[in-house]
Amino acid sequence: MTPQEFAPGLVVRNFTPPLNLADFRLIAFDMDSTLINIECVDEIADAAGRKEEVAAITEAAMRGEITDYKQSLRERVALLRGVTVADMEQVYTTRLQINPGAAELVAACKAAGLKVLLVSGGFTFFTDRVRDTLGIDFTRSNVLEVESGPNCGQLTGRLVDQPWGDICDGAEKRKMLLETCAALGISPKQAIAMGDGANDLPMMGVAGLSVAYHAKPAVREQAMVAINSGGLDRLLEVLR
Repeated sequence: MTPQEFAPGLVVRNFTPPLNLADFRLIAFDMDSTLINIECVDEIADAAGRKEEVAAITEAAMRGEITDYKQSLRERVALLRGVTVADMEQVYTTRLQINPGAAELVAACKAAGLKVLLVSGGFTFFTDRVRDTLGIDFTRSNVLEVESGPNCGQLTGRLVDQPWGDICDGAEKRKMLLETCAALGISPKQAIAMGDGANDLPMMGVAGLSVAYHAKPAVREQAMVAINSGGLDRLLEVLR
């Protein structure tokens, strides 16, 4: 694929902009470092004094250097044992910010008739709030197990199995995008998928338009659109 700088900090591959936004019916977003400014698992780990250790695993996983995402997430979550729900609330209120242009892009997509999907290797504690803030239609993410009894309100260091499976990894993101397309009666080619890490590549690979946002090198190199500077709404420069 030959990249072309369409505008400063905005690279396109294999198509000539602009595309018609209304030709798409679904947009799927990653959350951590895409819709929001942080990697939630790293910031939760800070409360346990393990941020450096956890962040190193996260970085390797996002760069594609760790191929077993599920195992890497289990390892990171195990290090969160003893962190409290109050600690997570603190992360949400003091560290988490919606990234620039996210609200504008979601609003433009909804105005054009697209549905909005959030698929995250992160946690429902945060995805549910981001969903409500931005008016997102569908979500899939992971559930952190919380102790009951004497240690009520503390994380156990484990994840809770859900009806669809155990962990939302790259394969699950792809599956959820395809399932949502099927439920909407549309082709995956009518979907846009946007992310920053290696675990976003499976869903980006089946979407009609793949978008890398301030992404890891392997993701930038495979995406049809790479936003390397500015906000998420820069996508609207190539979609009219």
